[in-house]
Amino acid sequence: MTAKVAAYITVYKDKQAARNCLQAIKSQSIPIDKIFVVDNSEQELLKRDNNPSVLIHHYPENVGIGQGLVLALEWAIKEGYDFLWTFDQDSLPTKNCLEILLNYYNKLSLEDDNKIGIIAPTPIDQKTEKVIQGATFVKDHFIGYIHNHNVDFYDCDSPITSGSLISITAAKIVGFPRSELFIDGIDLDYGLRFRQQGFRNLIITKASMYHNFGNPVKVKFFQKEIIVHKYSGLRYYYINRNHTYLETRYAQGLYRLTSCARRIKYLLRSIVIILLYDPEEKSLKIWACLLGIFHGFQGKLGKVW
Repeated sequence: MTAKVAAYITVYKDKQAARNCLQAIKSQSIPIDKIFVVDNSEQELLKRDNNPSVLIHHYPENVGIGQGLVLALEWAIKEGYDFLWTFDQDSLPTKNCLEILLNYYNKLSLEDDNKIGIIAPTPIDQKTEKVIQGATFVKDHFIGYIHNHNVDFYDCDSPITSGSLISITAAKIVGFPRSELFIDGIDLDYGLRFRQQGFRNLIITKASMYHNFGNPVKVKFFQKEIIVHKYSGLRYYYINRNHTYLETRYAQGLYRLTSCARRIKYLLRSIVIILLYDPEEKSLKIWACLLGIFHGFQGKLGKVW
């Protein structure tokens, strides 16, 4: 039986990126039935035409990535889809990406009694040409899962949202992403919840997707060249808040204390990077980090910044 697949894209302000992503999805070797688009821009980014395969929903108030995913999953369940293929606008799956993912799903799900929750391609950063790692939760924090190109696939707790092919059967059991996270860390939480319910999340090494991951900049730190990522104040707030909230809640026992220490260490590192390498809005971004980690410890979620 042929799987019924819909795609989902969150778009925000970048019209060309949104168009490129739409085209890459439409150009797949296996046709996508429909593309559900949540446009969080203040002004409509994409024109609604008579194309019945692209459903554009405009939310000028910006409902965030979390609520966008909830809306798309609710719609996919109602419409009887087997999978929802989720994207950020700055991602470009290769032409045969979906075909490879479905082939591996069909093969592996038979071997694993349909216990695959998410199956995802290998995401490659367009700027650095490096693989963007999925994540796994170890004791008191999420860490990047080292990519292994010598195997056909491997498990991790949380593939990145973009490119993730979500099993609707599994999603009905696990539930929806946390919309109150708004942006950042939604994939970490959702993937780990699938794992806790006994589902596998797989990265397929032969399926590829190009993705713009932040704003990486090469800098010198004590004569050593390192890559740092620059963010807006908004992103600094939600990264610090959501990662602090998730890691300190998923950590158990004494690891909650070490998790708190790690988050303080991350905060201090972020402030140093802002002071040394970010020429714009230093005070605002430092305040965003401080407020974010405070709200993370406090458990204050929702669209705050």
